[in-house]
Amino acid sequence: MSYTLGIDYGTNSVRALIVSCADGGEIGTGVFDYPSGNQGVLLDPNDHHLARQNPADYLLGLEHATLRALAQARRQRNFSAEQIIGIGVDSTGSSPLPVDATNTPLALTPKWRDHPAAQCWLWKDHTAHREAAEITRLAAQHRPHYLAKCGQVYSSEWFWSKIWRCLKTAPEVFADAESWIELCDFIPSVLAGVTNPRLAKRGVCAAGHKALYHDGWGGLPDREFLALLDPRLAELRDRLYQQACDATVAAGALCPAWAEKLGLRAGIPIAIGEMDVHYGAIGSGIKEGVLVKAIGTSTCDCAIVSGAEQVADIPGVCGVVKGAILPGYYGIEAGQSAVGDIFKWWIETICQGDAAVYQQLEAEAAALRPAQSGLLALDWNNGNRTVLVDPLLTGLLAGQTLYTTRAEVYRALIEATAFGARAIIERLKEYGVPIVSVVCCGGIAEKNPLLMQIYADTLGVTISVAGSSQACALGAAVAAAVVAGADRGGYATFAEAQARMTSLKPAGYSPHPRRRAVYDQLYTLYRRMHDAFGGADRDADLSRLMKELIRLKQENTR
Repeated sequence: MSYTLGIDYGTNSVRALIVSCADGGEIGTGVFDYPSGNQGVLLDPNDHHLARQNPADYLLGLEHATLRALAQARRQRNFSAEQIIGIGVDSTGSSPLPVDATNTPLALTPKWRDHPAAQCWLWKDHTAHREAAEITRLAAQHRPHYLAKCGQVYSSEWFWSKIWRCLKTAPEVFADAESWIELCDFIPSVLAGVTNPRLAKRGVCAAGHKALYHDGWGGLPDREFLALLDPRLAELRDRLYQQACDATVAAGALCPAWAEKLGLRAGIPIAIGEMDVHYGAIGSGIKEGVLVKAIGTSTCDCAIVSGAEQVADIPGVCGVVKGAILPGYYGIEAGQSAVGDIFKWWIETICQGDAAVYQQLEAEAAALRPAQSGLLALDWNNGNRTVLVDPLLTGLLAGQTLYTTRAEVYRALIEATAFGARAIIERLKEYGVPIVSVVCCGGIAEKNPLLMQIYADTLGVTISVAGSSQACALGAAVAAAVVAGADRGGYATFAEAQARMTSLKPAGYSPHPRRRAVYDQLYTLYRRMHDAFGGADRDADLSRLMKELIRLKQENTR
């Protein structure tokens, strides 16, 4: 028997998963919650856009989560750590961190330990929204082909925006940084014992989707363009990387020091790092025609198209990147900046509730018919990632009365995220991306049947749920099995590895015709609000919107 280790860096914790290469059986798991900040996130009460993480938590979590997974796996008969043939790593993104010339995060040095800018700039840090807008403006004027590959708008969540923000607001930190590296590339480099950031293998997943990397223009943005932002960014380019690799390339081999810490064999291969939802798509069995939705605090949607096809540039998505998910395919990413975070805000912050309140509101919301509450919401509580790409947009709730209940609002918020998901699918289909079915992964997909049914009714497609509750870590483990190769007990191709190591849960969610018809009408109103408040249609007529909500409420009230 051979096994691989998948390591998944989420927003609040890191998870390690030991998986059988033969059938995807999960024999050991370990979770480590980040101890720093608020549930692992460093916040600033004076700036709600700021979200950083302490790199020390990553290294501590790497060791503790892996050792816990190994301890659980050893309860299995005949298991030995010697049977682990490879390691895969995924993380949130874009989550870049500044490092010194030894590939050590600046935040781990005494000088910068407590400086916010020296930490990892977490994916949901939006402090660089002005920088992102300026990158978009300058690229539109001087390098429009850059924007064409990233949905026409560069985001404040992404690599260059954050680094430029650091340069502007903490130039002393920027000056001490030899380089910057995405979290999904940093952890593999640590495991491989890389002590020079220029030698760290970078994955095309994060490079292509977040850092404007493309083979067509020689990799990263050219020095001349970066100098338009700031000459010091042009100088930084030479200290980053020249080439980014897909998942056919190993990030390195496990170094003796980390092999000893983790109790694994030195020299086993480490798969190239990818962002969590991209490996999650692999762990969910992604193939052409299937959209994978990773539903968590936010959502990320992934689709693939054969590399032999011509793929259009798609406005509003987070990039179309060859090799970003599966080698040989174009990876297409989109998503919503807040989903689970919206429900958490409503129940825990506004309703001051706990797990029992979650259950109560879900039961009450499930008893409602579509449109019965008369409510319609926009899902922009943390901005809009796709298709408007505007982090400054905010949420909206229309139709409330003096009799509106907590459960009615809760359902309206779920419906809003479903409408946002539909807007994404419609944009992808508009540009020729085939979507026949949807597979969801993540805790919400497993634990919230109400949400899943609302999504099926709204999207009008059958929705399946990934067989693994840890699809991201599983996808990383699949990549490890492929990079290890068939001669070591792994696989020669991703198709073979996915066929053996991934699965779907037997039960799915099919759209109900009557509910779907009502949601079609509500979605029309949602798009009217979406385009008006999002600035996509400045001539939008909202004069009948509330009257239409009232009409639908009357028609669908018992």
